[in-house]
Amino acid sequence: MVANSLRWTTRDLDAMPDDGGWKRYEIMDGVLFVTRAPHIRHQDAGGNLYFELGRWSRQTQFGKPFQTPGVIFTPTDAVIPDVVWISQERLAHGIDQAGHLTVAPELMVEVLSPGELNEQRDREVKLKLYSLQGVQEYWIANWQLKTLEIYRRTNAQLQLVATLLAGDTLTSPLLPGFSTPMAAIFL
Repeated sequence: MVANSLRWTTRDLDAMPDDGGWKRYEIMDGVLFVTRAPHIRHQDAGGNLYFELGRWSRQTQFGKPFQTPGVIFTPTDAVIPDVVWISQERLAHGIDQAGHLTVAPELMVEVLSPGELNEQRDREVKLKLYSLQGVQEYWIANWQLKTLEIYRRTNAQLQLVATLLAGDTLTSPLLPGFSTPMAAIFL
Protein backbone atom coordinates (compact mmCIF):
# COMPACT_ATOMS: atom_id res chain seq x y z
CA MET A 1 0.00 0.00 0.00
CA VAL A 2 1.28 3.46 -0.84
CA ALA A 3 0.44 6.07 1.80
CA ASN A 4 -0.86 9.30 0.34
CA SER A 5 -3.13 12.02 1.67
CA LEU A 6 -4.72 12.33 -1.78
CA ARG A 7 -7.41 9.99 -3.01
CA TRP A 8 -6.21 8.01 -6.01
CA THR A 9 -8.54 7.52 -8.98
CA THR A 10 -8.62 5.40 -12.11
CA ARG A 11 -7.48 8.49 -14.02
CA ASP A 12 -4.26 8.43 -11.97
CA LEU A 13 -3.74 4.80 -12.97
CA ASP A 14 -4.00 5.75 -16.64
CA ALA A 15 -1.02 8.09 -16.15
CA MET A 16 1.19 5.40 -14.55
CA PRO A 17 4.18 4.25 -16.61
CA ASP A 18 4.00 0.77 -18.12
CA ASP A 19 6.23 -1.52 -16.06
CA GLY A 20 5.76 -4.56 -18.30
CA GLY A 21 3.23 -6.22 -16.01
CA TRP A 22 5.55 -6.73 -13.04
CA LYS A 23 3.30 -4.77 -10.69
CA ARG A 24 -0.42 -4.77 -10.04
CA TYR A 25 -2.03 -1.42 -9.22
CA GLU A 26 -5.38 -1.42 -7.43
CA ILE A 27 -7.37 1.37 -5.75
CA MET A 28 -9.75 0.77 -2.87
CA ASP A 29 -11.54 3.69 -1.30
CA GLY A 30 -9.03 6.01 -2.95
CA VAL A 31 -5.99 4.21 -1.49
CA LEU A 32 -3.40 2.88 -3.96
CA PHE A 33 -2.22 -0.71 -3.45
CA VAL A 34 0.83 -1.86 -5.41
CA THR A 35 1.81 -5.53 -5.44
CA ARG A 36 4.42 -7.51 -7.34
CA ALA A 37 3.66 -10.29 -9.78
CA PRO A 38 2.55 -13.29 -7.69
CA HIS A 39 4.31 -16.60 -7.00
CA ILE A 40 3.95 -19.22 -9.74
CA ARG A 41 1.90 -21.48 -7.38
CA HIS A 42 -0.46 -18.54 -6.81
CA GLN A 43 -0.93 -18.27 -10.58
CA ASP A 44 -1.37 -22.04 -10.89
CA ALA A 45 -4.21 -22.12 -8.32
CA GLY A 46 -5.92 -19.17 -10.03
CA GLY A 47 -5.47 -20.79 -13.43
CA ASN A 48 -6.97 -24.06 -12.21
CA LEU A 49 -10.01 -22.26 -10.77
CA TYR A 50 -10.41 -20.39 -14.06
CA PHE A 51 -10.14 -23.67 -16.01
CA GLU A 52 -12.79 -25.44 -13.90
CA LEU A 53 -15.16 -22.46 -14.06
CA GLY A 54 -14.54 -22.20 -17.81
CA ARG A 55 -15.32 -25.86 -18.42
CA TRP A 56 -18.61 -25.56 -16.53
CA SER A 57 -19.44 -22.26 -18.26
CA ARG A 58 -18.92 -23.70 -21.75
CA GLN A 59 -21.39 -26.48 -20.90
CA THR A 60 -24.06 -24.26 -19.34
CA GLN A 61 -23.60 -20.96 -21.23
CA PHE A 62 -24.75 -19.17 -18.04
CA GLY A 63 -21.75 -16.83 -17.98
CA LYS A 64 -17.98 -16.59 -18.32
CA PRO A 65 -14.91 -16.62 -16.10
CA PHE A 66 -12.05 -14.17 -16.60
CA GLN A 67 -8.50 -14.19 -15.24
CA THR A 68 -7.09 -10.98 -13.74
CA PRO A 69 -9.66 -8.64 -15.27
CA GLY A 70 -9.82 -4.97 -14.45
CA VAL A 71 -12.97 -4.32 -12.41
CA ILE A 72 -13.89 -0.66 -11.99
CA PHE A 73 -16.64 -0.17 -9.44
CA THR A 74 -16.12 3.59 -9.05
CA PRO A 75 -13.35 6.05 -9.95
CA THR A 76 -11.83 5.37 -6.49
CA ASP A 77 -12.44 1.58 -6.42
CA ALA A 78 -10.67 -0.39 -9.16
CA VAL A 79 -9.30 -3.88 -8.58
CA ILE A 80 -7.68 -6.75 -10.44
CA PRO A 81 -8.96 -9.99 -8.87
CA ASP A 82 -7.32 -13.29 -9.77
CA VAL A 83 -10.52 -14.76 -11.25
CA VAL A 84 -14.11 -13.65 -11.66
CA TRP A 85 -17.25 -15.31 -12.96
CA ILE A 86 -19.95 -13.10 -14.42
CA SER A 87 -23.36 -14.01 -15.82
CA GLN A 88 -24.20 -13.38 -19.47
CA GLU A 89 -26.80 -10.82 -18.35
CA ARG A 90 -24.33 -8.70 -16.36
CA LEU A 91 -21.60 -9.13 -18.95
CA ALA A 92 -23.85 -7.80 -21.73
CA HIS A 93 -24.04 -4.37 -20.07
CA GLY A 94 -20.95 -4.24 -17.90
CA ILE A 95 -17.87 -3.57 -20.05
CA ASP A 96 -16.34 -0.17 -20.77
CA GLN A 97 -14.55 0.88 -23.98
CA ALA A 98 -11.19 -0.26 -22.58
CA GLY A 99 -12.51 -3.75 -21.79
CA HIS A 100 -12.84 -3.34 -18.02
CA LEU A 101 -15.79 -4.71 -16.12
CA THR A 102 -17.92 -1.89 -14.69
CA VAL A 103 -20.44 -4.03 -12.82
CA ALA A 104 -19.90 -6.44 -9.97
CA PRO A 105 -19.35 -9.99 -11.16
CA GLU A 106 -21.40 -12.53 -9.23
CA LEU A 107 -18.19 -14.31 -8.11
CA MET A 108 -14.83 -12.81 -7.22
CA VAL A 109 -11.80 -15.00 -6.44
CA GLU A 110 -8.57 -13.97 -4.78
CA VAL A 111 -5.58 -16.25 -4.27
CA LEU A 112 -3.64 -15.21 -1.18
CA SER A 113 -0.10 -13.98 -1.53
CA PRO A 114 2.19 -14.48 1.47
CA GLY A 115 2.51 -11.60 3.90
CA GLU A 116 0.37 -9.90 6.52
CA LEU A 117 -0.46 -6.87 4.33
CA ASN A 118 -1.52 -9.09 1.41
CA GLU A 119 -3.78 -11.15 3.66
CA GLN A 120 -5.26 -8.03 5.26
CA ARG A 121 -6.02 -6.58 1.82
CA ASP A 122 -7.82 -9.73 0.63
CA ARG A 123 -9.52 -10.75 3.90
CA GLU A 124 -10.60 -7.29 5.06
CA VAL A 125 -10.35 -4.50 2.47
CA LYS A 126 -11.50 -6.49 -0.56
CA LEU A 127 -14.09 -8.41 1.47
CA LYS A 128 -15.65 -5.10 2.52
CA LEU A 129 -15.47 -3.62 -1.00
CA TYR A 130 -16.94 -6.72 -2.67
CA SER A 131 -19.68 -6.84 -0.05
CA LEU A 132 -20.58 -3.17 -0.62
CA GLN A 133 -20.59 -3.64 -4.41
CA GLY A 134 -23.06 -6.55 -4.40
CA VAL A 135 -20.78 -9.50 -5.18
CA GLN A 136 -22.75 -12.71 -4.49
CA GLU A 137 -19.81 -14.99 -3.61
CA TYR A 138 -16.18 -14.38 -2.75
CA TRP A 139 -13.64 -17.20 -2.68
CA ILE A 140 -10.24 -16.82 -1.01
CA ALA A 141 -7.83 -19.56 -2.05
CA ASN A 142 -4.69 -20.28 -0.03
CA TRP A 143 -2.25 -22.23 -2.20
CA GLN A 144 0.15 -22.74 0.71
CA LEU A 145 -2.43 -24.38 3.00
CA LYS A 146 -4.50 -25.78 0.11
CA THR A 147 -7.72 -24.31 1.47
CA LEU A 148 -10.54 -22.27 -0.01
CA GLU A 149 -12.79 -19.99 2.04
CA ILE A 150 -16.27 -19.36 0.67
CA TYR A 151 -18.10 -16.14 1.52
CA ARG A 152 -21.74 -15.79 0.45
CA ARG A 153 -24.10 -12.84 0.49
CA THR A 154 -26.41 -13.02 3.49
CA ASN A 155 -28.39 -10.01 4.70
CA ALA A 156 -26.63 -7.74 2.16
CA GLN A 157 -23.16 -8.77 3.40
CA LEU A 158 -20.60 -11.39 2.42
CA GLN A 159 -20.17 -13.87 5.27
CA LEU A 160 -17.91 -16.89 5.65
CA VAL A 161 -19.97 -20.06 5.16
CA ALA A 162 -17.30 -22.73 4.61
CA THR A 163 -13.59 -23.47 4.48
CA LEU A 164 -12.80 -26.31 2.10
CA LEU A 165 -9.78 -28.57 2.54
CA ALA A 166 -7.81 -30.72 0.08
CA GLY A 167 -10.22 -33.69 0.27
CA ASP A 168 -13.41 -31.63 -0.18
CA THR A 169 -15.46 -30.85 -3.29
CA LEU A 170 -16.13 -27.29 -4.39
CA THR A 171 -19.76 -26.55 -5.30
CA SER A 172 -21.89 -23.42 -5.27
CA PRO A 173 -25.62 -22.64 -5.38
CA LEU A 174 -24.62 -19.68 -7.55
CA LEU A 175 -23.33 -22.12 -10.19
CA PRO A 176 -25.91 -24.94 -10.58
CA GLY A 177 -24.21 -28.23 -11.33
CA PHE A 178 -20.67 -26.89 -10.83
CA SER A 179 -18.53 -29.35 -8.92
CA THR A 180 -14.80 -29.89 -8.76
CA PRO A 181 -12.54 -31.65 -6.28
CA MET A 182 -10.26 -29.33 -4.33
CA ALA A 183 -7.37 -31.56 -5.39
CA ALA A 184 -7.89 -30.24 -8.95
CA ILE A 185 -7.29 -26.68 -7.74
CA PHE A 186 -4.07 -27.27 -5.85
CA LEU A 187 -2.16 -29.68 -8.08
